[in-house]
Amino acid sequence: MRIATAAYPLDWLDSWAHYQDKLADWVATAAGNGADLLVFPEYGAMELSTLDGTAIAGNLEASIQSVSEKMDDAAALHLQLAAEYKVHILGASAPVHAGFARPVNRAEFYTPTGLRDSQDKQIMTMFERDPWDIAPGGPLKIFDTALGKIAVLICYDSEYPLLGRALAEADIILVPSCTEALAGYWRVRIGAMSRALEQQCVTAMSSIVGPAEWSEAVDVNTGMGGIFGPPDTGFPATGVLAEGQLNQPGWTYADVDRSAIEHVRREGVVRNRSHWEEQETRTQSVVNRPMI
Repeated sequence: MRIATAAYPLDWLDSWAHYQDKLADWVATAAGNGADLLVFPEYGAMELSTLDGTAIAGNLEASIQSVSEKMDDAAALHLQLAAEYKVHILGASAPVHAGFARPVNRAEFYTPTGLRDSQDKQIMTMFERDPWDIAPGGPLKIFDTALGKIAVLICYDSEYPLLGRALAEADIILVPSCTEALAGYWRVRIGAMSRALEQQCVTAMSSIVGPAEWSEAVDVNTGMGGIFGPPDTGFPATGVLAEGQLNQPGWTYADVDRSAIEHVRREGVVRNRSHWEEQETRTQSVVNRPMI
C-alpha cells in the first residue's frame, strides 16, 4: 500500500463550498499519486470554526462548539471522497460533544466501502486540560481493514509506550499531531518512532503547519509528515521511510509492504515486540544501592 501523511495548513474558509473544494483537492492529489491510506492531522478541523466568523473562530469555547456542530457534515464529505477515490482516510481530528461531560478530541476513520468509525484521544496535554477542558474519550481501537490492521494514537498518546503496546496487533499506527513548537513536533516524532521500534510496525505522523492567527487554540503550528518503521530487517537503517520538509504544506508518501512487517516481527535482528513481556519480571527487582 502507499501511505500519504499530510502537512496541512489551516485556512480561513469563506463558505462550506470552499472547504469542500479544499478537501477534495487534497484527497484527489494523494489518490492521484497512488495513495491508499490518507492521514490528516490532529485538530485540523478547527478551520471549520471560521465559517461562523471572527468572533466565534477566535473564542476558544465558541470555536469548540462551532466545530463540533459541523462534524456530521464533514463526515458525509469524507465518506463521499473515500468512495469516489477508493481510499481509506483518517480525517482531521476535532473537539466533539459525544455524550461525555466535556468534548473529546476525536479522529474519524473512513473506508471506501462506506464504513465509518472513530478514535478518541486518551491522554490530554496541559493546554487541553486547561483552558480547553477536553475530556478523555472512548477506548483504543484496532480497525481491521482491507489494508491491514490499523490503529490511531493521537499526538500526545504516541508518547506513551503502554498505549502503543495495547495496539501491538496493529500493522500500522497513525499519529495525527498538532504541535506549536519544534520541541513539540520532535516529542511526537520520537514517540511515533519509538512505537514503531517497540511493536515492530509502521507509524505514520501528520501535522498542522503554519499560522492560524484567527484562532486562540491553534494559532501557531510546526511540523511535517513522516512515516517510520523499525530500523531492522527490510526497513531503512534510520527507521525513516519518508519525511517531508519542516512547515512545508503537502503530502509525504511511503510504500509499505505488510509482508515486511510480518517478516521483521518473525525474523528481525531484534524482537522487541515478542520479548516485551520479559520486562515485567526485571522491573520487579530494582535494587537501590547507597553510594554516598
